[in-house]
Amino acid sequence: MSRIGKKLIIVPKEVKIEVKDNAVLVEGAKGKLNLPLSPRISLEIKDGQVKVLRVADTKMDKSLHGLYRALIVNMIKGVTEGYVKELEIIGVGFKAAVQGDNLNMSLGFSHPVNFTIPAGIKVETPKPTQIVVRGIDKALVGKISTEIRAIFPPEPYKGKGIRFVGEYVKKKVGKAQATSGGK
Repeated sequence: MSRIGKKLIIVPKEVKIEVKDNAVLVEGAKGKLNLPLSPRISLEIKDGQVKVLRVADTKMDKSLHGLYRALIVNMIKGVTEGYVKELEIIGVGFKAAVQGDNLNMSLGFSHPVNFTIPAGIKVETPKPTQIVVRGIDKALVGKISTEIRAIFPPEPYKGKGIRFVGEYVKKKVGKAQATSGGK
């Protein structure tokens, strides 16, 4: 058995979970999520607990067993607490602001950069140099925050760019100044 897959999932009282049309539906205070189930995986729901079961003991079934358990736990956490990723913008004159469903950024390019915020994601800018991405789907929050970071990733010489809060960027020394002690 998969060590992760064989653990029971305890469902909080405010969360409703069910299997319908070969998909897991999770509903909570923050919203609804669904996940299509593999035909190699089944769920057993009783007494506020979910048990993930697999059809056979092949290598693929074992890997899917742990994967689906982890995905269901992430869905439950998403509909109860939600997920947050914070980014910071480093650079003189670099800033961001949310206008409607667009994130407008000035990043030193000749033009402002507009990033369209997808449905199910909330983006906030508490400070002009701070971006907060919120949502109930862990994968979508991570994807959107990495797409925003990819617009101007931190460069290794001055450290300018968009980075995750707490991310360390190892800086390079750069060109050494030539000494004029020649002939």
